[in-house]
Amino acid sequence: MHTGTALITGANRGLGLEFARQYAADGWRVIACCRSPVEASELKKLGSKVEVHALDVASQDSIRHLAKALAGTPIDVLINNAGMHGDRRAFGETDVALWKKAFEVNTIAPVQVLAALLENVASSAQKKVVNITSKVGSIGDGPSGGSYAYRTSRTALNMAMVNAAHELRNHGVTILLLHPGWVQTDMGGPSAPVSIEQSIMGMRRVIDKATQAETGHFYDYTGRQIPW
Repeated sequence: MHTGTALITGANRGLGLEFARQYAADGWRVIACCRSPVEASELKKLGSKVEVHALDVASQDSIRHLAKALAGTPIDVLINNAGMHGDRRAFGETDVALWKKAFEVNTIAPVQVLAALLENVASSAQKKVVNITSKVGSIGDGPSGGSYAYRTSRTALNMAMVNAAHELRNHGVTILLLHPGWVQTDMGGPSAPVSIEQSIMGMRRVIDKATQAETGHFYDYTGRQIPW
């Protein structure tokens, strides 16, 4: 696999933490972002290759502050991992405030983070942007009801990043949408069939192999393409 610099949002737990752990173990420089670095004890155990930065993806000021701190730093792989689920209620029962928050965190924030760090990515050797999404946001994969906030925010993220993939071709940037699988995280629960280690290893293989020919594509952690 290649090495370089990876920036990961939501890196203090779950998928983000495992991305940071695996990339650091393989010799990458890792810029691990989370809302409260002082509480990120697991990140701090990963050693000197991992730099922990404060980032609240729902705050424009926080995004701008991060971009200023990283000015001139090439980022080979930007991983928009930070996200939230919202409730799992049936039709007509979704908490509207929570629904708006899900769009803010899951859809708008990744676009804003990419916009703020575009020059960092474009100046790197690999120029890759990875967005952790979900196949429950796929219309073609057969929605089954419920989780309106999460599902719609992921569908919207997919559209936003496919749009960006077209607009940013002239920057040489490769943008991917990745479904991590049903993973044993706080969101997925302990009975999920895919371990965190397995999911991250699979997604890293997809990321590593991706070229600009795949920009704007939607894959699961095994490399299988998912319908929109």
